[in-house]
Amino acid sequence: MKSEKILNISVDCVVFGYDINTKSLNVLLIERYLESKGNVIVDDHVLTGYHVYTHETLDQTATRVLKELTGLTNQYKKQFKAFGNPDRLTNEKDLLWIKNEEFNARTITVAYYFLLKTEDVNLENNKNNATWFPINNLPNLGFDHKKIIQEAYEDLKVKCLSEPIIFKLLPDKFTINDVQDLYESILGIEIDNRNFRRKLINKKYIIALDEKQVGVSKRPAQLYMFSKDIYDKIFQKNYLISI
Repeated sequence: MKSEKILNISVDCVVFGYDINTKSLNVLLIERYLESKGNVIVDDHVLTGYHVYTHETLDQTATRVLKELTGLTNQYKKQFKAFGNPDRLTNEKDLLWIKNEEFNARTITVAYYFLLKTEDVNLENNKNNATWFPINNLPNLGFDHKKIIQEAYEDLKVKCLSEPIIFKLLPDKFTINDVQDLYESILGIEIDNRNFRRKLINKKYIIALDEKQVGVSKRPAQLYMFSKDIYDKIFQKNYLISI
């Protein structure tokens, strides 16, 4: 039986990816391209999204969209807002795209964001021409997707200080500098190294390992891991770490 789309309800996904090599927070975008009579009339980028099927929950739609884009499942995701402004899709290019795709110009979208490591996504031969863009250097965006990304980013900055979600973006074994680099990338600030190190290593759920970095030219640093079991046992309703 063919799945039936709900034509005026969609899910848009902000896929955040951290590149530990470049120490940058990125957003995964797809190309939106349309020609008419040999002329390019739409050429920009958008978030990945799709209509909700009648048999799906919103979470199921978001999971499906992510899997089709990246091949990944079971990533951290958060539904953070619905966008239903009547004029959210009324830009001239958006109207041309809507007409070509034959969907409802009065579409309400429910937005999610996902967290993953860029290295976990293979973009070779991606059918949507998906590309990672640094959060502070985004291309021209269609629809209201700039607004959606900005609001997802603001939510992420608050969330990363109150929940241990940043560890979704790091290797299982990491250095204190890795954690500091990630916080600086998300928050867009410089952090005092000594103060941060002291605070982090005093957290009982940050476990020092009997291992150090390998394959580095400088003095190898101590490796640590995050223990969710310990965190869940001792966590109180306060900030994960104050910066």
